[in-house]
Amino acid sequence: MRVLIADDEPLARQRLRALLAAQPGVEVVGEAVDGGEAVHACLERRPDLVLLDISMPGIDGLEAARHMATCQPRPAVVFCTAHDAHALSAFDAEAIDYLVKPVRPERLAAALERVRTFVAGRGRQARASADAGTRTHLCARIRGTLRLIAIDDVRYLQAEEKYVVVHHARGEDLIEESLKSLEGEFADRFVRIHRNCLVARNEILELRRAPDGHTQAVLRHGDHPLEVSRRCVAQLRDTLRHL
Repeated sequence: MRVLIADDEPLARQRLRALLAAQPGVEVVGEAVDGGEAVHACLERRPDLVLLDISMPGIDGLEAARHMATCQPRPAVVFCTAHDAHALSAFDAEAIDYLVKPVRPERLAAALERVRTFVAGRGRQARASADAGTRTHLCARIRGTLRLIAIDDVRYLQAEEKYVVVHHARGEDLIEESLKSLEGEFADRFVRIHRNCLVARNEILELRRAPDGHTQAVLRHGDHPLEVSRRCVAQLRDTLRHL
């Protein structure tokens, strides 16, 4: 069993390594100090199990687990945390088990048995990932690795064939998600201005009429205005009045 340890506390990672060393058939393939690093390591090293802390800087363990659910093959997730207040959220994120620190050897052994059952049946059963809440980051796959894009940095989203181009503070990236699903998930943050474009509400400075008669949205950080379709104009004007 290949195991990845993700915890921002060095002593916690050291203790888990020591406990795992006493378990037969277990190999630690890496460590991560935050959720973002854990997601990257998960894609690169393909662990069977991720021992995942919940309270970590940046992306927390719960959100990291939701991103890991898209990895192929999907790893089992066992949360290791100092508090039991997140147990319900952990199982909403489809965790295999939930261990409270300090982790006891017998509890870890029991969790590993559950993971072995999960791994044995992983190839026979496709499990849909649960939507346990709105994400704070999007994931773009770049040459075999993941690039995490903070939602706060996204300026607009534009559909292009089967991809969506994410225009953000550091450039552009492609993601394999539908514009419709993104609109539903982030309805409080983005507004539709065209059948192929969603714009962050706080990016829109004004609407103006172009020489050809079309309406355009002027963005706070845009190099050029974006076209607004006729069917979106009235709703967009109403949205801007209430910002």
